[in-house]
Amino acid sequence: MNLALFDLDNTLLTGDSDFEWAQFLISKGVVDRELQEAKNIQFYEQYKAGTLDIYEFLNFQLAPLTRHSREELDAWHREYMARHILPIIGQPSRALVKSHLDAGDLCAIVTATNSFVTGAICREFGIPHLIGTIPAVNPENGRFSGSPSGTPSFREGKIERVEAWLESLGLWWGSFADSYFYSDSHNDLPLMGKVKTPVAVDPDEKLHAHASQMGWKIITLR
Repeated sequence: MNLALFDLDNTLLTGDSDFEWAQFLISKGVVDRELQEAKNIQFYEQYKAGTLDIYEFLNFQLAPLTRHSREELDAWHREYMARHILPIIGQPSRALVKSHLDAGDLCAIVTATNSFVTGAICREFGIPHLIGTIPAVNPENGRFSGSPSGTPSFREGKIERVEAWLESLGLWWGSFADSYFYSDSHNDLPLMGKVKTPVAVDPDEKLHAHASQMGWKIITLR
């Protein structure tokens, strides 16, 4: 059996699910366009530079979830999937995932984006496991609290979360004949260094340079 791990944003998707969720909320008048877009640009520049404070980002990202009931958020999410996500899922991504699923590989999406936003996207691909940042829930009313639960699935945190997941299945890295991780970002170099077959997908400049130096496979899903 092989292990196939997939980053989501700008890897399986030809866009960013977090950004698209923010744009959707702006279109609904839920968040202020000027503030949201300014902060998104700021965080994205930090992400590209490898200096992002994931907790600062999550405090901003998760805040809108706290202001609305789960029923309302779920209804919005169905609309968001149709309008913003399905158009950025390309056939090459679907074919790649299908090839691993058909081969009987153990598959998971591993993403820093929170599991509320990404859960339905994972299901759309037919991938049975999601390792995303978990938004904490208030047990008294079921609403999101605005903070992450446990370790965010970001940089080295992705390794911690994947290893805990594998352990929960009675597995470890050595359980697999081959292991793959597909990603576009240099922020994923820690996890890419753990698998036997890292694959750079439409990589950013830093990842492209590193992948070329290491002789890693570089592909496009666009």
